[in-house]
Amino acid sequence: MTKRAIRVARMFDGERLVDGGVLVLLDDGRIVDVQRGRDEAPEGWPVREEPNGTVLPGLVDAHVHLCADAGPDALGRLAERPETDLDAVVETSLRAHLAAGVTTVRDLGDRRGAVLRWRAREVRDDLPTVVASGAPVTTIGGHCWSMGGEVSGVDGIELCTCVTAAGAHVPDEVADRLAASGVAVCATLGTDPAVVTPPEVVAMAARAGLSAATLRDGAATLHRAGVRLVAGSDAGLGPAKPHGILPETLVEYVACGIPATAALVAATSVGAEVCGLGRRKGRVRPGFEADLLVVDGDPTSDISALRRPLAVYRAGDPVR
Repeated sequence: MTKRAIRVARMFDGERLVDGGVLVLLDDGRIVDVQRGRDEAPEGWPVREEPNGTVLPGLVDAHVHLCADAGPDALGRLAERPETDLDAVVETSLRAHLAAGVTTVRDLGDRRGAVLRWRAREVRDDLPTVVASGAPVTTIGGHCWSMGGEVSGVDGIELCTCVTAAGAHVPDEVADRLAASGVAVCATLGTDPAVVTPPEVVAMAARAGLSAATLRDGAATLHRAGVRLVAGSDAGLGPAKPHGILPETLVEYVACGIPATAALVAATSVGAEVCGLGRRKGRVRPGFEADLLVVDGDPTSDISALRRPLAVYRAGDPVR
């Protein structure tokens, strides 16, 4: 650990944009001060200068599958993969997230507690913080029910596509009830734009009434109703969902009509709160952990700036 300073044009602090120059001081893995304007750093603090940069909290991807390698049928192949291989897959997945500015992930459904065991053995400040569920929690007889964890009271819902025999559609009354309940919803939008989805996958989704348009419409309905949205990518599922894809999730949120600031909140302060880490992560604030992302440009006016990371800090240290 060492003292470091970052000077940028602006800051997204987890809630709002602060413009006009910002100096962030880091020491011993934490943010020790945030100064507005053009103040000089204290003597002995090396400064990283990014004149057109924006500093924001390290991103939170609240829906990943670290044991899945993002190859074809990644989850299906988990049953065949030797358990001795899983540690390497988990670490490779985490490094891809970190390179994209994701400093915290929530793993939703591993194989026989592999991620939980990895986390119990590894105390690492050079990889993202891992919040892990073990077996996924699902509705009675619902998606992944055979892996265990069937429940009927919850404080968060993943996907929330509302697939019925008539197709996929989020009814306004459902969105209103979710908003009133305070339940957080993680809509896992976003894919690698360079990957062409196989026609058979598109056809299978279409038979269920699922398409990019219906997924976007569902997320927009939830946002309009005031539902507490959190950002998650479903990373690891296949070639179109590689680890580190969260910036594309936020690009899709904005394409739905969700304001960029709201999308960033979903991936920072709200993401941290939903993962139970809201008192130490998700904000650029003195006393919080120095997990930070610096991007080129202003992501509140151009969300694609998240595709242009200039620096990532994990526990105060720059990621090489």
